[in-house]
Amino acid sequence: MKVLIVHAHPEPASFCSAMCTAAVEELQAAGHEVVVSDLYAQQFDPVARGSDFLSRQDPDYLSYALEQRHATANNSYAPDIAAEIEKVRSCDLLILNFPMFWYSVPAILKGWFDRVFVSGVFYGGRRIYGKGGMAGKRALVAFTLGGREHMFGAGSLHGDMKGILKPVLQGTLGYVGMTVLEPFAAYHVPYLPDAERAALLERYREHLRRIDELPALAMPDLIHFDDTFRPLPSSRH
Repeated sequence: MKVLIVHAHPEPASFCSAMCTAAVEELQAAGHEVVVSDLYAQQFDPVARGSDFLSRQDPDYLSYALEQRHATANNSYAPDIAAEIEKVRSCDLLILNFPMFWYSVPAILKGWFDRVFVSGVFYGGRRIYGKGGMAGKRALVAFTLGGREHMFGAGSLHGDMKGILKPVLQGTLGYVGMTVLEPFAAYHVPYLPDAERAALLERYREHLRRIDELPALAMPDLIHFDDTFRPLPSSRH
């Protein structure tokens, strides 16, 4: 299996970075081929701009998604985008490794989605969810945060974690057709003593050892919608 880990933490000595290292070790030990995109180390530019395209369909007005389709048809993406697209297209499993910032991903990772998950390759028209451009690939989200586990879930202070991360789990990974696996959350990391951090890291290794057994999250099924994405009468409750 080919694995791409997209790592988005600015501190190499962080627990999040240790999770990335553990994932590389665990997956390679299992015989998998692993590639890491360390976004901070690469100084990946998260800002979408016209120079992302070597040629423009409309040089006077930037419609980013339309220019992506033009670049897809003409193989005219900027080199950094083209390289990341190829990494995703080549992998069987994508792992996102990041610290949670404000109920979401760090800006550098959001910018990676914006610039790399391009229209014409990853999605377009009815090529979404089960028919998306990345159908057949799996995705795992692994992240750290400061909050305690009891602060998340039904009836909790912050609510269900999968709901909080819906823009990533469904609106990004599921949307482009990936099978999204049960995520791994490392809670309260900055405040844990070393022994508990070590135990948490081992839990993550065990999560990865069970990668083929992890349940997939439910995603919308296009068979329940018409050509304009309205629910079919038989699908309404």
